[in-house]
Amino acid sequence: MTHINQWEQAEPGVRRKIFQPGKEIMMMEVQFEQGAVGSEHSHPHEQITYCLKGRLEFLIEGKKIELSAGESIYIPGDVRHGVKALEESALLDVFTPVREDLLKR
Repeated sequence: MTHINQWEQAEPGVRRKIFQPGKEIMMMEVQFEQGAVGSEHSHPHEQITYCLKGRLEFLIEGKKIELSAGESIYIPGDVRHGVKALEESALLDVFTPVREDLLKR
């Protein structure tokens, strides 16, 4: 089970920390080693991602989008997306509604 406010390994070279969620919104920080990949996936939740540091390449419905520190992107629900860290990076992800699938791991 996920522990709120504690780091956990998500994928090789990728770790995340889920913050205390609200009723309909949640936030987590995700840190990437250079070259680490967040596998392509989709979920019904809307997502806004803010790049805290580094540089990443997102693949959103087959389109490549580069994101650097200080920039953000919006990912609609049910849209396939993945990411690769072009350098050591950190993101802040916000989801609505709450991602119960992540909280139950």
